[in-house]
Amino acid sequence: MTPGDTPDPTPGPASPSGGRGRAPDVRELVDRARDGEARAVARLISLVEDAGPAVREVAAALAPHTGHAQVVGLTGAPGVGKSTTTTALVRVLRGRGLRVGVLAVDPSSPFSGGALLGDRVRMEDHAGDDGVYIRSMAARGHLGGLARATPQALRVLDAAGCDVVLVETVGVGQSELEVASLADTTVVLLAPGMGDGIQAAKAGILEVADVLVVNKADRDGADRTVRDLRSALGLGGRHETPGAWCPPVVRTVATTGTGVDDLVRALGEHRAWLASSGEGPRRRSARAAREIEAVALGALRERMGDVRGSAALATLADQVAAGRTDPFRAAALLLDRL
Repeated sequence: MTPGDTPDPTPGPASPSGGRGRAPDVRELVDRARDGEARAVARLISLVEDAGPAVREVAAALAPHTGHAQVVGLTGAPGVGKSTTTTALVRVLRGRGLRVGVLAVDPSSPFSGGALLGDRVRMEDHAGDDGVYIRSMAARGHLGGLARATPQALRVLDAAGCDVVLVETVGVGQSELEVASLADTTVVLLAPGMGDGIQAAKAGILEVADVLVVNKADRDGADRTVRDLRSALGLGGRHETPGAWCPPVVRTVATTGTGVDDLVRALGEHRAWLASSGEGPRRRSARAAREIEAVALGALRERMGDVRGSAALATLADQVAAGRTDPFRAAALLLDRL
């Protein structure tokens, strides 16, 4: 697969109405994507991003072919080197013969709604490699460092035969670590001079990190950051439970590739632990539960949009305002009507 995030301009088969709009042949797109055709992958991701009528058909067609890729989330504050580390990881993984997908979530332009930073430009070293698929996605105001369509885009890359999918988040704040709920393995990057291990512990980062990376480890202060992180890990938490995974602290200099082999080794060890401990299936089930909940809530919001301004809602609102019923009972009645 070659990098790309421009939707396939080739129209699908004509819609039954015969109008200008063309309904995509989803089954054919999935077959083409599974054969490694980048344009088909791009078209499928565009369909799930648009959240149009075809998204349910896409999800149904992808389902039998998913569940094989290792999903690795990379997060950290702006400036720690997430994109450089992602590029270095792709290089090492490709050297081992693995097919790699990258979802790089960028901040959105306030004007176009598109991705601002263009991670594909920063990862141009892999352009032309048919074993790599790189897609920039706009956050479009979605909080937590990811785009709303990221889970379904992951399914597309998984079904397309990627062995590893790297999800690089927007530079997030201390409490916005949604990627941890999406990834099999969460990599948290820090850099010397950008907050020590104690600050990381305060932020709750250690509670979600599976692998801690001190990037730019050739800078002054790297040794102290590593020491602080290891000390913070020793303070307790979920890592103290018998049989629990204790996050390794890996030093890297992503610009030169130093330490990236150690990072890949740590990812492999964590994947093996997920399989042997049973934590891997548990995480994937929890991820699926969150997806189901998100889809259900989205459908409910759409239905709620239909009742806004309706006579039924106005009547219930009048009853609550007059004290004849309470908002909880009114909400239950409204949900029953939906």
